[in-house]
Amino acid sequence: MAWNHEMMCRRAAAELKDGFYVNLGIGIPTQVANYIPSGVNFTLQSENGMLGMGPFPTEQTADPDLINAGKQTITQLPKSSYFDSATSFGMIRGGHVDLAILGALQVSEKGDLANWMVPGKMVKGMGGAMDLVAGVKKVVIIMDHNAKDGGAKLVKECNLPLTGKAVVHMVITDLGVFDITPKGVVLVELAPEVTLEEVRAKSEAAIAERH
Repeated sequence: MAWNHEMMCRRAAAELKDGFYVNLGIGIPTQVANYIPSGVNFTLQSENGMLGMGPFPTEQTADPDLINAGKQTITQLPKSSYFDSATSFGMIRGGHVDLAILGALQVSEKGDLANWMVPGKMVKGMGGAMDLVAGVKKVVIIMDHNAKDGGAKLVKECNLPLTGKAVVHMVITDLGVFDITPKGVVLVELAPEVTLEEVRAKSEAAIAERH
């Protein structure tokens, strides 16, 4: 049984450690904030200038002036602080963010990431992804293992415009968890009832077993 998006987010939340400063990308990654393991004390950072984001609000408690970089309403915490985008990106570019959890269109077996545009489609802009993958200590990707047309998203080489080269450390898909190592893609964990043979059949990248 493949994981659904909630299960993928719960698995990604397991990568959060005490004391981490964490950035969650637009889309599925923002949902990770709702599945934090108990006892883990970390701080969420948003490119638009907020440090210390809480979980998503209810309809009754939503404040339209409190938004994340994806323009979703969020909540603040007693420790929350606010600053301009220049300071926010200074934090990112200066290597002060421990972990970024982002979405992707493609990830290569070398850890190259394509996640900001599809040629010929409407583009809103690259956002902060290029800065994040260049400055953050660890990059985890959450994505469906295959595109809507069935094509592989874990590929030998990306054929979409790159966000960064050799920047991805871990990939979490509906089929499992994979480390990107100097020797290629290594299977860490399979979703229930998913086999290595199925993963290999649905991937273009070579998938090695962990020894």
